[in-house]
Amino acid sequence: MNQLPLGVIEGFYGEPWSWQTRADTARFLAKAGYSFYLYAPKSDPFFRRRWREPFPRDLFAHLSELREVCKSTGIGFGVGFSPYEIYLSFDDTAKKQLEARIDTFNSLEIDHLAVLFDDMKGAPGLARTQAEIMHWIAKRSSAKKIVFCPTYYSLDPVLDRIFGERPGDYLQELGKSLDPEIGVFWTGEEICSKSYSTEHIRAVREALGRKPVLWDNYPVNDGPKMCKFLHLKPFTGRPKELNSELKEHVVNPMNQSLLSRIPMLTLAELYRSEEPYDPMSAWRRAVHALASADLGALLERDLLLFSETGLDGLSEEQKAQLLQEYGNIQEPMAHEVVTWLEGRTVVTREVFLNQ
Repeated sequence: MNQLPLGVIEGFYGEPWSWQTRADTARFLAKAGYSFYLYAPKSDPFFRRRWREPFPRDLFAHLSELREVCKSTGIGFGVGFSPYEIYLSFDDTAKKQLEARIDTFNSLEIDHLAVLFDDMKGAPGLARTQAEIMHWIAKRSSAKKIVFCPTYYSLDPVLDRIFGERPGDYLQELGKSLDPEIGVFWTGEEICSKSYSTEHIRAVREALGRKPVLWDNYPVNDGPKMCKFLHLKPFTGRPKELNSELKEHVVNPMNQSLLSRIPMLTLAELYRSEEPYDPMSAWRRAVHALASADLGALLERDLLLFSETGLDGLSEEQKAQLLQEYGNIQEPMAHEVVTWLEGRTVVTREVFLNQ
């Protein structure tokens, strides 16, 4: 069985990772069996609302350094950007601005380019318009792989409430209009799908005329509600048979980079192991590889507390006790728990709407 390429997209809202964290994550990904990293934090305006403006020098320098780290570890490096409101007028001015941004990406020698259309209304001809823009980009990009996030990237009716009712043949029209070499992101039946059936993915594959690239919104915890939880449980609901139905499987992690590694290791084991996948056994192996015995014992004890009860369900006495216990462990991963318990990683509704 061919190994499904696994990747990570830093695509969450709220406080972004530091450049050091990104470099450390790239090194971890290489060791864990992941193939690529995509830089796409919602907080970077030059990849979203201010995409038409030139990169600041320090941003270009940091991205260049990160590319070199990825290259040295043997994983692919890419970026994800949203050409915000380009659909309103894809005229000569817009094309010139877009070409300048693509030239910048080419200068970075990116391996992967993700174009995220998460701001387009569900107007008639939407798929054809997006395909036209994607083909224009593909002709000018030197990236080895190009992937596109459609406006309706899930069956979730939430998207219809945000962008208007989707065209009935949207996915089928994309499949016909879009170059088959361009990948298409899909998050499943929901924006944050708890599970994926092979039947569902096959139906999407048939509609698109290609294997979808799974954008897996687990363990991400970036919404005003989700930020109150630490999604530490092992990956479940992803049958190994998806290996033959997907082009790639991309994980959107938590703001807590080190804690994200626990479930991420379980996903790698799910696909790679020849033995039947046992989620909790995989979880314990991941914790053993990443944390001390003392920290691992605490995390296993508090797994349901953090992932299901959440911050708002903890009493002040519980928080105080947990802060003391995790605060006594001098490990960066324990510090992420402390920071979360203190409410310092909360993503407000204002942040969620404005990034």
